[in-house]
Amino acid sequence: MIWALHGAVGMAADWREFAASLPAELQGVRRLDLWRFLDCCPMPLGKFGNTLAEEVKGVDPAPTLVAYSMGGRLALHALLAQPDLWKAAVIVSAHPGLSEESDRVERRKKDAEWSTAALKGEWSDFLRKWNAQDVLGDTGDMADRAVLKTRRASIARSFVDWSLGAQADLVPQLDKITCPVLWLTGARDAKFTDIAQNAVSRMPNAKHQIIPDCGHRVPWEKPKEFAQSCELFFRNNLKLKP
Repeated sequence: MIWALHGAVGMAADWREFAASLPAELQGVRRLDLWRFLDCCPMPLGKFGNTLAEEVKGVDPAPTLVAYSMGGRLALHALLAQPDLWKAAVIVSAHPGLSEESDRVERRKKDAEWSTAALKGEWSDFLRKWNAQDVLGDTGDMADRAVLKTRRASIARSFVDWSLGAQADLVPQLDKITCPVLWLTGARDAKFTDIAQNAVSRMPNAKHQIIPDCGHRVPWEKPKEFAQSCELFFRNNLKLKP
């Protein structure tokens, strides 16, 4: 089964069209609601990795991952927590971690501001500012975030617990991820394309694919190309019949 992890200010419904586009032999997509991990209490990144791996191990003997942006960072923690569990992973537009403490401090400050806006600000204004970030570019066909207002406390917490500034630099550990990995980025997302190239060079069984004429939100800006890339990758690495 494919376990799909959404991005920051995202939702499980973001993967609906992707899930519907895949053939039955890929055994379905479990679209995770990541906010439930933060509904009751804080959960640091390292704890999330172990928690997800244990949850998956109990119900899926051959799990794979598809994970975007923040979800991609969370997926890396799950892959590192139990490397032998996962059969393959697709990581999309993700950051393995900042190497300088000064950069982490600055990111924590910025994410603290987002946290406050998510928790206390006008929700529509928060969403407008979030989507206006240069890095995100084209919104694509994503689910309506207005319904996430009821989850704003967990979303606000994610900007603290799952901030890039709260994350260790995972690059020195990436060689421990031995399952096949496809790392996808958009051609117009130069920053994350460079990050992906460096990350993949540290991994023993990974490749980087750049989707043409695409920005950060690859699965929704280029849904057909994204689904085709994922299907081909899983077919080749899980030995599925064409």
